[in-house]
Amino acid sequence: MAIARRIRTTLEMIKFEHSVFALPFALVGALLAARFDGMPGLWPTGQQLGWIVVAMVGARSAAMTMNRIADLEYDRRNPRTQNRPLVTGELSVGFAWLFALVSAALLVLAAWQLNPLALRLSPLVLAVLFFYSYTKRFTAWSHLVLGFCLGMSPAAAWIAIAGGLDGRMLILSAAVTLWVAGFDVLYACQDLEFDIQAGLYSIPKRFGIARALGIARTMHAAMVLLLGWLAWSFRLPWPAWAGVAAVAALLAYEHALVRPHDLSKINAAFFTVNGYISVLFFLSWSAALWLSVS
Repeated sequence: MAIARRIRTTLEMIKFEHSVFALPFALVGALLAARFDGMPGLWPTGQQLGWIVVAMVGARSAAMTMNRIADLEYDRRNPRTQNRPLVTGELSVGFAWLFALVSAALLVLAAWQLNPLALRLSPLVLAVLFFYSYTKRFTAWSHLVLGFCLGMSPAAAWIAIAGGLDGRMLILSAAVTLWVAGFDVLYACQDLEFDIQAGLYSIPKRFGIARALGIARTMHAAMVLLLGWLAWSFRLPWPAWAGVAAVAALLAYEHALVRPHDLSKINAAFFTVNGYISVLFFLSWSAALWLSVS
């Protein structure tokens, strides 16, 4: 029971439910690979999709746990994060390390089950994921590194299905990178004072909150353009374009929630709206691919 409680606490610490952010984009990458990589009319197998989900969950869990370990001293000093389990002692650092290593092993296991290229690339993926945890110490553009950590997922899913990579997946990877980086910039605005005191780097610290919000808007506008380019490159039918329009509308709403002098709705913008974005994107593009096969 003690182990189960610690696992539950760890999952709460890493916001396990937020795996929904990147997973739908990875699944779209898998669907696109099955449809366009020399196998028209086919869908990924249940086994392939299952291992992709395992890989995604393992990767995110390892990365988020490593992030909490790496930032432990900063979490102790930041009033916003002083109730996190590693800070309060509810969870030990040793158990967090064990959870991170087991999660990383899940990613490698899933990659092994998928294909040889996925297995060979899995250590590189883990290196990128763990590297992110240290980027705020030396660059204001760490938001893009975080974005890339999630942006790898559609390309990785294509590789998982096809055993190779279509260059068009880099468009979706870039779109996800900018999406995540943009909402991470919004989220970082609430830590501006602490970043200044702690000597950490961020876009809000470097450019100020007003300009940071403008940078986030630019990133999200570029994301919408990239999604349109991707839909055009695969000649997808109307549901894909409806999905792009829905993403654009939700991003506009997200930015309407946040003002330079009013950050009180950051959590709504960060968690709720972005969850809707990823799910609606998956549903609309799945429908488009179903129509393209029918």
